[in-house]
Order: sequence, then C-alpha cells, then structure tokens
Amino acid sequence: MAGNEKSKLKTLKIIEILNKYSDENHPMSAADICAELSKEDIHAERKSIYSDIDVLRSYGYDIISTSTPKKGVYMGERDFELVEVRLLIDAVQSAKFITEKKTEVLVDKIEKDLSKWQIEDLSGQVYVDNRNKNENETVYYTIDTLSTAIRSEKKVSIHYIKRRIEAGERPKNEEHIYTVSPYALIWADDHYYLICNNAKYNNPMHLRIDKIKSVRILADDARPRTEIPDFAMYKDHFDVADYASKTFNMFSGELEKVEIRCANALWDVVRDRFGDDVRVLSRTDDTFTISVTVAASDGFASWLLQYGSDMVVVSPQELKDKVLTKARETVIAYEKEVAE
Repeated sequence: MAGNEKSKLKTLKIIEILNKYSDENHPMSAADICAELSKEDIHAERKSIYSDIDVLRSYGYDIISTSTPKKGVYMGERDFELVEVRLLIDAVQSAKFITEKKTEVLVDKIEKDLSKWQIEDLSGQVYVDNRNKNENETVYYTIDTLSTAIRSEKKVSIHYIKRRIEAGERPKNEEHIYTVSPYALIWADDHYYLICNNAKYNNPMHLRIDKIKSVRILADDARPRTEIPDFAMYKDHFDVADYASKTFNMFSGELEKVEIRCANALWDVVRDRFGDDVRVLSRTDDTFTISVTVAASDGFASWLLQYGSDMVVVSPQELKDKVLTKARETVIAYEKEVAE
C-alpha cells in the first residue's frame, strides 16, 4: 500500500496504538505516537496527532490528558474494566469443558481490550491448572448446533461417549446414539450440560457437552417441554437457574418437598444453594428446619452426607432411608478397608 493511502488509516491506527500501549500509568506523548505510526510506515506531524485525538474524543473515545507520570494521553474507559477482564479470564480458565487450546484463544481475545502493560500485570497474577481441561475440540460446534436446535425446537441425534471399566479390564469407551428433545444448556457443578428428554422416558435427561462426539439436528419437532412432569411448573419460561437449584450433581429425580434440620452454622450454605427466600419452618438455639422442593435423587443424598450430622432429613421417610443406606455403605466400605 502506498504511503499516502496508509496515511488515510492514521486516525484508526492512533486508537489502536492507544489501546495497546497506553493506560493510566503509561501515558503517550505525541512523539511516542508518531514513533509507533512510523513503524506502520505512516508519517505524521505531532500537531496533527492532537487534532486526530480531538476527532476520536468527539466520536466517543475516552482519551484522557495527563501530566503524571509524564505529559501525554492515555486510553481511559474501555469496553471492559480490568477487574471485569480478570473475572472473564478466570471463568474461561477454570471451565473444564473448554480445551487448553481453546482456552488460550479465548483469553487472547478477551485481553485485546487491555494495554500490553495491563496484560503483563494480569498474567503474573492468574494461575490455571490445565491438567483437568477437556480434550474434545468439537465443544464449540456442539454448543452452537445445540443452541440452534433449542431455538428452532427440533430434535437432535447425539453420538455420546461414556467411559466405563469392566471387571479386570482397563477403562474403555461405551458409545450410544440418543435421539432427544433439547431444552436448555446449563453450566453446573463445574461442567456444561444439555438438559433434554429421551422420548422413551418421561423424565429429564442430562448429558455432558464434552462427552458428545457429534450432534445432528433432525427434521422432527421437539417434544413440548410441558409434557415432562418435572418441567410442568415452567409453563411460559424455563427457569434454568431455579431448575439447577433443585438438581444435585445433575442427577435427575422426581421433585418433592423435603424438610431438613440444619445446624445454624450452615445458614450460608443453605442460602447459597436454595436462595435467600428459602422457607424456614422452625428454629432452636442450635438448629433451623427448612422446607425445599428438590429432586430427591442419589445426588441429593450424597450432597446431604457431606455435612454429616449437621444436616439431617426430617421427611420424607424414603429419603431418610436413602441417606441412611448410603451412610451405612460408606461405613462398611471403610471398615472393610481397615480390616484388609
């Protein structure tokens, strides 16, 4: 490109330079900007830089003049504040369903709104353990296809892979082809799930996105969500957050009212799980008893057990028996281990 044609890009290049090289602690003088422009083979006078900055300001860019730590200008308000970028990066890096390669690509994109100095500062503060990252590079495309199917209310055919171990054998893949009606995507328990229904059954089905090898949208209309008993309460809108609060470890089960007696020290745990408006039936000096509607599944029983005697089921009896059975099985397993 000829020099005069490049000069037409000067104003755009200035905003690019300020985005990359300037912030509150690193203002740039007109001479600094001219030096960066020259690297792009764009010649500019210092006086013209000021008029370009005025144009950019009138367009809405927050370019701030300062005299400390030196006289110059810097990019003020950006699309994302530094703390917001850090939150986004932390979320991407901690998401197990995103591969290590895709994580690096996403982080690079998020960081583009920061100056190089802010990126350097941020990279020294964030640590990520990629050992638990998923290796399925098709996750992006799976999510996109499923989102399209949900919007168009169509069934999908899913090639699903599970890992299992037979007696005396190494882990191996167990593959299934499911035809399901997709309703929502949810990030829960550190994984990404598809909430759907297999027409063979009358209950919700939860499939891990990272275990989906391939997905194909079918011509058949999806089964209406309201036909599934566990979704009946969500007639007009599927409240995914509410559904997730009732589902533990993504184990599906029949929704029912449960009363639980909890130690007072677990109040924050209860509020975090069931919300601030959880119904409290009674209180004592040491405990409080709540009523919640949940899927009383094995996953819920396991969740209760982690709090031991500080969280005890009052009713229904079937759930009490389920928790007691799990507790006894745990004791037997440890007694057997000690005996051996």
